[in-house]
Amino acid sequence: MQQGLRLLIELVLEFAPVVAELVQKRSQDLALSKYEPIEVIPEILKVLNPSNKKSSYFEDFEQERIFQQQLVADNHQTQLRIAAQERETSLKLPEEVNKILDSWPLRLYPSQILDHTNYERTPLKIFIAPPQVHFDQFNENRHETIYQIELMLAEGLRNFLNKHYSLNSQVRPTELLAGAWDSKRFHSESSIKALFGMLKTEPILILESENDGDYLNFRIAYWGLGQDNYYYKTIARLPYREILEESAKKRALEWKKIRDELLALGENLENINHIGKDNVVNLAILEKAEKWNEKGIDISKLSLQYQVNRQDFENLCQVLITYHCLVAGWVADIYHLVNYGVPPLLPELLPSLLSDTFDLQSIEVIASGYKQVYQALENERCYWIPELALQLAQSLSHLSDAYGGKLRSWANEQLDYSVNTWLQLRQISLQNSTNPLQAMQSAVSIKDEEYVKKLREYFVAVGDSQSLADVEEILNCVANLKHQVTLQHIVLSHTLIGHSEKVTSVVISPDSESLVTGCADKTIKVWNLKSGKLIRTLTEDLGEISSVAISPNEHYLAIGSCQHPKSNVKVYDLNSGKLIHTLLGHQKPVNCIAISPDGQILASGSNKIKIWNLHKGNAYGGLCQRICTLWHSSAVNAAAISPDGTILASGSSDNKIRLWNPRTGDPLRTLNGHLGGVKSVIISPDGEFLFSGSTDKTIKIWHLATGQVLHTLTGHLEEVRSLAVSPDGEILFSGSADKTIKIWHLRTGELLQTITEHSGAVNSIAISRNAQFLASGSSDKTIKIWQIN
Repeated sequence: MQQGLRLLIELVLEFAPVVAELVQKRSQDLALSKYEPIEVIPEILKVLNPSNKKSSYFEDFEQERIFQQQLVADNHQTQLRIAAQERETSLKLPEEVNKILDSWPLRLYPSQILDHTNYERTPLKIFIAPPQVHFDQFNENRHETIYQIELMLAEGLRNFLNKHYSLNSQVRPTELLAGAWDSKRFHSESSIKALFGMLKTEPILILESENDGDYLNFRIAYWGLGQDNYYYKTIARLPYREILEESAKKRALEWKKIRDELLALGENLENINHIGKDNVVNLAILEKAEKWNEKGIDISKLSLQYQVNRQDFENLCQVLITYHCLVAGWVADIYHLVNYGVPPLLPELLPSLLSDTFDLQSIEVIASGYKQVYQALENERCYWIPELALQLAQSLSHLSDAYGGKLRSWANEQLDYSVNTWLQLRQISLQNSTNPLQAMQSAVSIKDEEYVKKLREYFVAVGDSQSLADVEEILNCVANLKHQVTLQHIVLSHTLIGHSEKVTSVVISPDSESLVTGCADKTIKVWNLKSGKLIRTLTEDLGEISSVAISPNEHYLAIGSCQHPKSNVKVYDLNSGKLIHTLLGHQKPVNCIAISPDGQILASGSNKIKIWNLHKGNAYGGLCQRICTLWHSSAVNAAAISPDGTILASGSSDNKIRLWNPRTGDPLRTLNGHLGGVKSVIISPDGEFLFSGSTDKTIKIWHLATGQVLHTLTGHLEEVRSLAVSPDGEILFSGSADKTIKIWHLRTGELLQTITEHSGAVNSIAISRNAQFLASGSSDKTIKIWQIN
């Protein structure tokens, strides 16, 4: 098996740099640069992360990881679309043209290979081009011998692939097309070129062996998705006659032991030799060679004709099978790693493939080869490197313990590469004396728990008690974070009924005592938040209600109507229910209203936004004055005013969010990012962040001062209609047309809980200022009050 080991080393040394170059070229095409932020510019990082501490909303690297992953996925999908178009073109070529290609080496037509069932992941296709070896001893069955080699190779490789790289695998699908190679045809550069010309849309590996005197030249041809050319090279010269003769010698020595035992029992030598057959001849040659060698004769100059038989032939086939399995495993690993981010499997399989021939040199070369590819992937997928390098370290740690400290050094190198990359991604710089594992404690998040657990498994495997103690401290940090973000039970306190149509808007009074609900049934209801009892109902000529808002001093209740031509805003005294103002001027349905935290400004939105000055003198004196009108090109669905009253945010059906100065009407910025209409906008209690929900089913978190997207939350199955944030700015609540309320932890981006009690779309949600109650209004005509314990 030593030849198999040399082959693997040669393959890694030759092929890894080629793959690295291809990946680097692809990264350049994607315009990616190692460790550079993709969406968050340095100025934003300074705002969110002064003193190199974690941002209050999401780690920036998490957003970048998702962006990189999406960019690579989009590029991969583009390659697949191009491949599909080229495949369709190739399928249109008449079979007669393909058939007359003299260099076409397959028994299959191109259409039979190209016209395949679609898999979730494009499988790597493998062809075997078996050697046409002519054995003198098998002259009468030459073609049968060649056929037997092909059958044995195919069966051995098939068993290996079915077990570890099955075509039906969702992770590493690989398809062996055994028997497709036409062995009677010439196979070399011309055939590879012909195959690439017709099959370049398919990722293909060709394992080719060609007779060259007493050697077999073992070559591989390979091309992956989107490659402009193919890789084709001889990676080993296998001395097949030497292997056959070594097998014959081994049989002769084993026969010698049996012969001596039989002689000791008194058996006749002639009868014994008759049984021994070709072993007798081979033993005689071997003994003569040993005598001549002792006399100083160079026996390598002699032509010693050992007799080989079927057993030697099968031993040769086993060597060839090992060659094919090693190469197929390595290339399949690299293909699935580069295209799908799947960690390599071959390191775990090497001990069983190479048995006792596995040594330190092979570990070094294999680890170095994978690391070359990982380093090439750093530009386009640096966020996956820690997990990939750690997996390789774990694989190496599971190999034979015979190498002791040397083995650990190679595994530890991969481990160090993993941890250091993890720290670099989080912009944690190490001093010479800093312990990397201890440095991880300051940057770890809940999402890192699985990675840290794998670190623990590694240190347990290698018996590193000090590092294990450091990892336990990291896990304690994760546990503390989980404890901090664990939302206490949300218990359904009341289900309020009384509305006859969908509930469109809910708002909780600043003192956390009252709940006001607006409905499509043209009524407003005021409830006691704690008991759920109805206090009063407002019904006077309101039209269909779209939005309700309460002033901070609890004097005013503002109501928006979306029923044209009665579209207006009415202002009531919250305590008495008496109408104070009717604000006219909208020509289209009023979809939203918002009152500033200081209670002086009211904004109402239809296809334009009107800004009103709420009179603060006598509660019943004077009329609200219109300050200005802000123009939108589409319906305004949502509005929010910052805590300091300096920014008005409005969300529109044109997918945009616009920021304004509400006192002057000056436009400040337009936020683009949603792929659907914006249905809800709110601003964090500290005024730094804007949250938006959209018909594109996502929630976006924006840095209000710069307009940059910091994170996108996904999980809802339908449009997001309403948002609410806890008073401490830690928890976000979202209501959706998918009938659910989702609860998110903002510092980690973790989905904490999904509430599914409503039977209709959740149109509006609100959280009390004391953070003890959550209210939700739904198309199922009910309002639910939840108590946060």
